[in-house]
Amino acid sequence: MYKGYSLRNRVFFGFLLVCLLSVVASSLVPYFILRKNSVKNSRIDMQEKTGAVMRYLDYAVSRTRVQTGDLKEVLENKIFEIADINQHDIILYNLKGDYLLSNKEENLVGQRKIPINIVNRVLSSKSRYDIKGYDAAKDAVLTSSYLLLKNNDLEPIAIVYIPLYHDESAYFDLLDIYVKYIAIVDIFLILFSIWFSWVMSNSLAKNITKFSDMITRITLFENEMRPIRYYKNDELNALARAYNRMILQIQDQKERLRFIASEEAWREMAKQVAHEVKNPLTPMKLTIQNFERKFDPADPNIREKVKQMSKTMVDQIDVIATVASAFSEFAKLPEKNNEIINLNNEVEDILRIFNDEGIFMHANKSSIMINMDKVYLSRIITNLVTNARQAESDERKLMVNVDIEQHQRRVIISIQDNGIGIPENIYERIFEPNFTSKNSGMGLGLSMVRKMVEDYKGEITVKSEVGKGSTFTITLPTNL
Repeated sequence: MYKGYSLRNRVFFGFLLVCLLSVVASSLVPYFILRKNSVKNSRIDMQEKTGAVMRYLDYAVSRTRVQTGDLKEVLENKIFEIADINQHDIILYNLKGDYLLSNKEENLVGQRKIPINIVNRVLSSKSRYDIKGYDAAKDAVLTSSYLLLKNNDLEPIAIVYIPLYHDESAYFDLLDIYVKYIAIVDIFLILFSIWFSWVMSNSLAKNITKFSDMITRITLFENEMRPIRYYKNDELNALARAYNRMILQIQDQKERLRFIASEEAWREMAKQVAHEVKNPLTPMKLTIQNFERKFDPADPNIREKVKQMSKTMVDQIDVIATVASAFSEFAKLPEKNNEIINLNNEVEDILRIFNDEGIFMHANKSSIMINMDKVYLSRIITNLVTNARQAESDERKLMVNVDIEQHQRRVIISIQDNGIGIPENIYERIFEPNFTSKNSGMGLGLSMVRKMVEDYKGEITVKSEVGKGSTFTITLPTNL
C-alpha cells in the first residue's frame, strides 16, 4: 500500500509552491517599500509646512527681545499675515497651556487650553509633537502639531498649535497604481506557474514512467529489449545509460543460458533417441537369434515362421523410423512462408479435421488478421487440441473451447479443456523436450509448439487444476 501523493503531484505542487512564493515575495517587498516611502514623504511634507510657519514666527519675534507677555502686541497683526501666507490656522498658548492669540476669532477657537500632558511633552522634548485625529465636521484627517516658540535668547516663550488637515491619499496614489498593475501581473504569473509546473511534472513523470515500463518488461524470455534513447544531459540520462548497460548484460547472459540450455536439451534428446532406438533393437536381436537357433529347412511351417519374423522386424524398424521422424521434425522446423491470413477462418478449418462435437470456437471479432505461416498455425492448434482431447476425464464428457481475441496489435489464442488436468509435480516440465506423461509418444509436441510460438516472438503459458482441466494461452503479435 503506497501512501501519500504520487511523484507527479509532489513535483507539481513543489514547483507551484516555489513559483507562488516567488510571486508573493516579488510583490509584497516592493509594496511595503513603496508604502514606507509614501508615509515618509507625507511626514516630510507635513514637517515642511510646520517648519515654514515656525520660520515666519521666529522672524516676527527676532527683532527685539520678546517675552511671553509681549506676544499679543508683537504678533497681533502679523499672525494674520503668516496664517494667510501658509494657509493654516495658528493658535498660540503660553507655557502653561492657556490661550494667548490666534488668527481666528477668539470665540471660534475650540481649544482654549492645552491639556497638561501635552504641555509637559512639548516642554520636555522641545520638538514637534503630533497628535492624529479625525474632524467629523470637515470629514477629514486632522493632525494637531504642537511646537515650542523661542525668542532671541532661545528661551521658550509660547506653544504654537497648528491644525493640519493633511490628505495622505495623494502620497498613496502611486502605491494604488502599483497594486493594480502588480495584481494583474500576479494573476498571469500564477496561471503561468500552474501551467509550467504541470508541464514540468508531466514531463518528469512521463520519462520516469517510460523507464519503469521498459524495466518492467525485462524478462529472460523477452526476445528483444530496446535501449532507451534519451539525449538530455540531466540526471535521467545517467539512469538511461545504466538501463542500457543492464540490458546488454542481460542479453549476454541470455545467450549464455540459451547455449547451455540448448546443449543440455540436445544431450537429453540424444539420450532419449538412443534409448528409443535400443528398445526395438533388443527384440530384433532376440528374434533373429531365436530364429537362427530353431531354423529347420525341412519344417513345413518354415514359410509362416519367416513371415512372422519379417513382420516383427518390419514393426520394429517402423518404430525406429517413427523415432527418427519425430526427432527430425523437432530438430528442423519447415521454413516459414508468412502470409496475411484470416485467423478465424484458418482455425475453423483446422478444427474441422477433428470432427468432434465437443470442440467449440469463439472470437471477439468477426475477422482477425495476422501475418503467419499456415503450416505453423496448423501444427500449433493441432498439437494443443490433440493434447486436450487426450486429457479427457472418465467422469464427464470432453469439452474443448478455442477462444481467439485481438487486443490492439496482439492476438491471444486460448485452448481450454475440462479434462483431468496436469499434476503439480510435472507442471513445470511439460514444455521440456522428450518429457511426456502419456504411455506413448516422444514428448516433443509441446516443445515444438513453444519453439514455433517463440519463432514469432510470442509466448505460451499454461494454467491447470487437477480434476478440472487446463488452459493453454498463446500470445502473438499481429505483425501487420
